[in-house]
Amino acid sequence: MTAKRKGEARLDRARLLRCLEQFPNCTVAVLGDLVADRYVFGRTSRVSREAPVLILNYEWDRVLLGGGGNAAHNVRSLGGIVYPIGVTGDDLPGFTLMGLLQEKGIDTRGVLVEEGRQTATKTRILAGGHHATTARQQIVRIDRAPTDPLSPQTLQRLLACLEESVAKCRALLVSDYSLGVVKGPVVDAVNSIAARGDLLVTVDSRRNLLNFKNPTAVTPNEPEVDGSLGMETRDDNIALAGATLLEKTGARGVLITRGNKGMALFERGQEPVFIDIYGGDEVADVTGAGDTVIGTFTLALVAGATMAEAAMLANYAGGIVVMKSGTGTVSLEELQQAVETDATAEAAGI
Repeated sequence: MTAKRKGEARLDRARLLRCLEQFPNCTVAVLGDLVADRYVFGRTSRVSREAPVLILNYEWDRVLLGGGGNAAHNVRSLGGIVYPIGVTGDDLPGFTLMGLLQEKGIDTRGVLVEEGRQTATKTRILAGGHHATTARQQIVRIDRAPTDPLSPQTLQRLLACLEESVAKCRALLVSDYSLGVVKGPVVDAVNSIAARGDLLVTVDSRRNLLNFKNPTAVTPNEPEVDGSLGMETRDDNIALAGATLLEKTGARGVLITRGNKGMALFERGQEPVFIDIYGGDEVADVTGAGDTVIGTFTLALVAGATMAEAAMLANYAGGIVVMKSGTGTVSLEELQQAVETDATAEAAGI
């Protein structure tokens, strides 16, 4: 993996490793939409006589932490201390999410349960053939999203939890999946925290990126950039897109994830950094990769990394997690091994 920026020194691999050593001392509050990522696995048997569709014989299913829950899980799996802030319903997916967070040793005092609310759930149906070597393919996804806004009482409790959590942390990570939690007064509260300037604030927003003002950094993917700016991001205009986002958000940095093209970092007062993808082009599953990227990026900034160094570490983590099936995380040991063994790292000029 290489990073390109003109006129600067080579990547210091030892510095990255020292940064990773600090991850267990880093505290991050994660505000966002908590999603139950459900996977249903089965094997195809025959075509139905009722309609021209395959019959899937059910085998097993599992639920993983998704959305802001996955971002929090990634921070925890990398050794960080995390305080999630969000809302679930009083339903089975909500109770399952709460249990999963607690199993991971994650503090759930900031996770509120609202009576009658539907917990956001994404159900992915995966099918494989009769042979064990047949790769399972996702054939359909079923989404269930809450339709009602937060009650005034829940909103006030959420804002109180936000203030209590950030008081214990050095960074606030916002994971906005546009599912009803991070909007209106909550966005205003995030902007007020960013304006205070005493906390790192990083934002990943599916559709409302420009509502956030003066964060430390934003981490959109290319489709989110396109939606925010009303343009199609290409190699020949990505620098313009990065500069425009810096201006419109007031952020110090913009980290754009570009799939198999790697990442592009735009930072005030610096030349752009273009980072090649880490690992191969073959991808098992991109689900939740953005959560891994922003979790790693935020931890690295808290640990004292420059934005370019944090972007490099986030790129390593993103490259590792997309090779895993399902909503995945990266361990601190995996990230350390990637830094230590990447043969191209010494030649990376950032």
